[in-house]
Amino acid sequence: MVTITAADLARQFGKYRDIALREPVSVTHHGRETLVMLAADEYKRLKTIEEDMAKDRKAAMTEIFDTHKDTFEKLALR
Repeated sequence: MVTITAADLARQFGKYRDIALREPVSVTHHGRETLVMLAADEYKRLKTIEEDMAKDRKAAMTEIFDTHKDTFEKLALR
């Protein structure tokens, strides 16, 4: 991953935009990483993975709840 300063990004945006289409570009400000530029297709791919994982977690939690529904109801009545 290429790392640049925010000042470098401002001066040479086109250059770093082109690099970000091939690989992530880390941008620092005052020595701290503040953002990462990446291609829109890569961002969409990562968001899809995140959404799929969230759906899987929800399905797993629903299954756990359904399996132990009676126990949860008894605990709620205490």
